[in-house]
Amino acid sequence: MARLDQVITNIVDVFLEYADDEGKKKKLLNKEELKKVLEQEIQSPELKDKINAGDIEEAMKMLDKNHDGELNFREFCRCVSELAKCYYQKKTGKGGKKGKGKEQEGEEED
Repeated sequence: MARLDQVITNIVDVFLEYADDEGKKKKLLNKEELKKVLEQEIQSPELKDKINAGDIEEAMKMLDKNHDGELNFREFCRCVSELAKCYYQKKTGKGGKKGKGKEQEGEEED
């Protein structure tokens, strides 16, 4: 299997494994299930350092767009995407400095 194929199938499989449908038609992750995913499925120090209990609470608020206390698959994908961005920034040393360009522009205008 190609690497990107494997990444995509792994994301889906992880979500389905941890999401408890509680008899509902849709699979959803609650805060405890998200915490379990992040604790058990992330092992690299670069990403583990980015996650703590407060972060999980904050992540739920940020990712849970419909404010139902659970993450659907789309919301979970946003979470994975944010972690991928953190890893990319760590690996390349780029990004993570939001607004830097705007600050520089403001300094030039003064």
